[in-house]
Amino acid sequence: MKLLSFCMVAAFAACAVLTAGSQQATVAHDKQPPIHSFASVDPIDAHIHIYKQSAALSAFLNHNRLHLIDIVVIDDRDPFYKDFQAQLTEAEEVVRSSNAHASLCTTFSPYDFEEPGFSQRVIRQLDENFADGAIAVKIYKTLGLEIRNKNGMYLTADDPVFKPIYEDIAAHNRTVIAHLAEPTSSWQAPNPSSLDYEYYKGHPGEYAYTHPEWPTKEAILAARDRLLEENPKLRVVGAHLGSMELDVDEIAKRFDRYPNFAVDTAARVPYLMLQPRGKVRDFLIKYQDRVLYGTDFEMMPNTDVKKGLAMLENIYAQDWKYFATDETFEYKGRKVTGLKLPASVLRKLYHDNAVQWFPGILAKQSSEASGN
Repeated sequence: MKLLSFCMVAAFAACAVLTAGSQQATVAHDKQPPIHSFASVDPIDAHIHIYKQSAALSAFLNHNRLHLIDIVVIDDRDPFYKDFQAQLTEAEEVVRSSNAHASLCTTFSPYDFEEPGFSQRVIRQLDENFADGAIAVKIYKTLGLEIRNKNGMYLTADDPVFKPIYEDIAAHNRTVIAHLAEPTSSWQAPNPSSLDYEYYKGHPGEYAYTHPEWPTKEAILAARDRLLEENPKLRVVGAHLGSMELDVDEIAKRFDRYPNFAVDTAARVPYLMLQPRGKVRDFLIKYQDRVLYGTDFEMMPNTDVKKGLAMLENIYAQDWKYFATDETFEYKGRKVTGLKLPASVLRKLYHDNAVQWFPGILAKQSSEASGN
């Protein structure tokens, strides 16, 4: 889950630490306007979890001209994430205090899906959240990996009980962020060379390999694909490369099939780094309107803000090096050469695609800028 972002930071520590707002990486090529820094693209982190407002955070956002989509999650296995209202309160405070540099992604609890009036209750709650400014709705991996019906069958994202909810989200021109399934390594035997080895070692409850009763990853993603097919008017952004992290060709197949589908890079940039450079670069250029930048970084109420922002800055710097430059660096014992994406593609990855896939994300910022 989100803790993977912190594991990524530890791996990045050996790399040069750049200041996101002042690094001088240049992507003046393909006759595109030069881009001199992370901040110059008006970056949007389309997948982050911040539950602690502070003056330091506001200054960080302003300095980097950065906008966040702050996502709340419901997971009854986690003491913090099982309390929707506490998360919502914290996230709304971050948004309110951000000087229009943050937007809210709400969620809903699916645990009472068999109770009478479930869909209607969820729709009422979401409509209230939309009225308060929420621009998106998160659905989570508990669909497919935890929740069962009274007959013992696992609840999946395409269950008919969600149909009126998806229709309401689409009618409000909002977007679903779908974290469904886990990395493939979750279903595989322990492998110390896996990017996720330490995470599953420390979180055995998330490790599908030790839960043979869980559905296969293929079954969960098939349900996700049916959701896309059955709700063509609903925009869906697949979190974490849509859980198709091993091969961009699998993502491309879905893009070709489902025009209402995009993915974010949250906590999965290392998986791109470990694929052939040319293949990934060609994919990002061909599907330049369908991939959104995100980190999955987490800042809890008890987080040391100074340390947290330093960690986040390191992630931004490392990812910028990969996407924006052709520098060669080492990751997990393997040499990685940056993609040096064309400036126009880089702008879409970091900014334009989030604006396109999350209507209203910058509405307040634009209104304040115009004095309205």
